Amino acid sequence: MSSALGALLTNPEPAAEPDLIRILRDTAARAIRDTDDILLDEDLQSALYAAYELRYGGLTGVDDAWEWNADVLALCAAIESRFEQALRDRVPMPPLPAPGVDTVAAALFELTGADTGPSVSRYLAKKATDEQAREFLIHRSVYQLKEADPHSWAIPRLRGRAKAALVEIQADEYGGGRLAHMHSELFARTMRGLGLDDTPGGYVDMVPAIVLASSNMMTMFGTQRRLRGAIAGHLAAFEMTSSLPNRQYGNGFRRLGYDQSVTFYFDEHVEADAVHEQIAARDLAGGLTEDEPGLVEDVVFGASACLFVDSLAGAALLTAWTAGESALRGGTLEPTVALEPAGALS
Repeated sequence: MSSALGALLTNPEPAAEPDLIRILRDTAARAIRDTDDILLDEDLQSALYAAYELRYGGLTGVDDAWEWNADVLALCAAIESRFEQALRDRVPMPPLPAPGVDTVAAALFELTGADTGPSVSRYLAKKATDEQAREFLIHRSVYQLKEADPHSWAIPRLRGRAKAALVEIQADEYGGGRLAHMHSELFARTMRGLGLDDTPGGYVDMVPAIVLASSNMMTMFGTQRRLRGAIAGHLAAFEMTSSLPNRQYGNGFRRLGYDQSVTFYFDEHVEADAVHEQIAARDLAGGLTEDEPGLVEDVVFGASACLFVDSLAGAALLTAWTAGESALRGGTLEPTVALEPAGALS
């Protein structure tokens, strides 16, 4: 299906062939119907990621007009419906708190504090080889090179205390308006320090489907107003489980002999996210439920989905590494992306 989408997008929209659209519709219907697990389906997640990229930096050789093409939007909606349902069916949900700042914040701290997912950060701090550290960065690059962007979709969808809290967090993520301090730029510098390509999406064809699913989930939550509670909860959990792991990541790269040019990204997040977790839990997530009590379930769902999907992604890394295998598709660091984000190296 991702090939069918690529064939359509590389045609100028005015000259789009009905046959290509028909092939895409038919192929998508079969793929969505027959998938065993959409979270691990490389074809579906790759297609959704490519379609979503039209909303971000675009795709090289693809007319920006495709972003609002009805057939592309219909494709996204079809995949999203199955994707969201799979998450709602599988993500463990704790008891729902009463709406309000204190109750929701307490519930989120309990949820994130009880997370028992696989600890990639501890492995990286103590055991990871240099090659595994590079693979870790490649996996993270799918989101981190556009860090904060998926959550920023929620800004115009929120009001009051929640909106102000989200803007405060995002302002830090974007470096307070200073290019060199943008977190995506800091991560790009870390990648360069290990000799990796820092082009956004440069390794997207080398990571497993669950890594794409993690990024796609954020975009799905962020770009739909009805899921504004889910994206708020996702960001809350994301920030609340960031500070300690980033300390361990930094220690791991120092253990491997890298200096501050590589570790600064992680060190910056230790302090920043310790502050962000309070803002996200109380003012963003809690404040949102105080203003819109009906969003409590989606806030908790978004937080739980963040932990659930990230635990699957972490398990994929550790399963491969402890078996002495590469966690990359093909086990090579040579990218093979067919549709590259705008500005990507050919």
